[in-house]
Amino acid sequence: MTDDESARMTRILGGLPMAARDLLLETDWGSLQHAYGSAEDMPVTLVSLVAEDPELRSHALGALDMAVLHQGTLYPVTAPVALFVAAILDHPVGLAEHEGNLPWDDGPPRSLRAALLTWLGELAGCAAHGEDPARDRTDWMWEPWRGEERHEHHPDERAALHACRDIRPALYDAVEPHLASADPRVREAALGAAVPLLSAPGLAVRVPRAAALLRARLDVSRERRERAGAARALAVWGTDTSDLLADPDPAVRVCAALGPAPTDRPRALAVLLDALRDPRSTDGWFPEPLPGLDGWFRFTVLRSALALAESFEEVAPVAVGIVASGGGTVADFERGPILFRAFPGGHDPARPLTPAQRDLLRAFVDSDEAKGSIGGNWLWFRAAGLPENRDGIAALL
Repeated sequence: MTDDESARMTRILGGLPMAARDLLLETDWGSLQHAYGSAEDMPVTLVSLVAEDPELRSHALGALDMAVLHQGTLYPVTAPVALFVAAILDHPVGLAEHEGNLPWDDGPPRSLRAALLTWLGELAGCAAHGEDPARDRTDWMWEPWRGEERHEHHPDERAALHACRDIRPALYDAVEPHLASADPRVREAALGAAVPLLSAPGLAVRVPRAAALLRARLDVSRERRERAGAARALAVWGTDTSDLLADPDPAVRVCAALGPAPTDRPRALAVLLDALRDPRSTDGWFPEPLPGLDGWFRFTVLRSALALAESFEEVAPVAVGIVASGGGTVADFERGPILFRAFPGGHDPARPLTPAQRDLLRAFVDSDEAKGSIGGNWLWFRAAGLPENRDGIAALL
């Protein structure tokens, strides 16, 4: 630690909340690891989050992304860092405006508090991965050939994962007050953290209170983004969103249908399929993805529709249309998942194709030469137990 860093530590420590100060002083940071080795540098980084110098704050925020949660990986240091971040959410410096600290973080300026809440949401999402395989399969990037237990290959990774899951009640306690913030970007970031946190099995008891807060916002807000985000959270948490399926705003209707088990399943599925019939408009609803959702919004809508359908026949007309017209650049995110849903359990050569399966494979064959429908999805064809080339699929028809 340099003299400047030591002076910074001394200057900032006295202004930290007691919980943050105790965590900083009592944790053996040198015994922990982050993406680049020993975490002995973490105390200086953490106090820099609330430094007066905006460049120091920006650098510290970058370290959270690059060292503590590098590419979604959880490390032994991740849980104590998350507890520190939760403890400083109410620090006065949290009101300071902050611009993106990484080249790809090009969104509009936001407060430090919003940035920290966003990071906690990303961590919570990573900790939830693998906890509910059915939920994971609705993620637009899920692929059947990748292992479900992404974080559990090494004892240290398992320990880091379970440590991050164990602190979720404490993290939610710190996040919840900001669901009612006067700053809309703070409210959105807090909701982005609350959604995965309250999806934890042990936190279901907290859902009714959070749902009441969101319902209150829905009653007064006229902003599409806020109302849609609230509808999605209510749906993901398993609350009854039947009334929102009739909302005047199609974006709110669709987000209200994104839950795992809607009360009115047929109506929810119809809402999702309507959105997929006009994918360009659907993608235009959220130029900046909602918290917790990346990629084009139609990818999430499609995965949810495929999961909600009780049979492929329910979604076949829309799904076949997507395969026939989809562009090759999104093969793995649309046509591949459609194929996999059409053959649950894999293709059985001893059983004849259903009419819906036959129509789907015909659409793949007809569009393969121009759009690489089969060649661009060969891993999905393999996962479905089907031939991986055009001639092999054509022979089945």
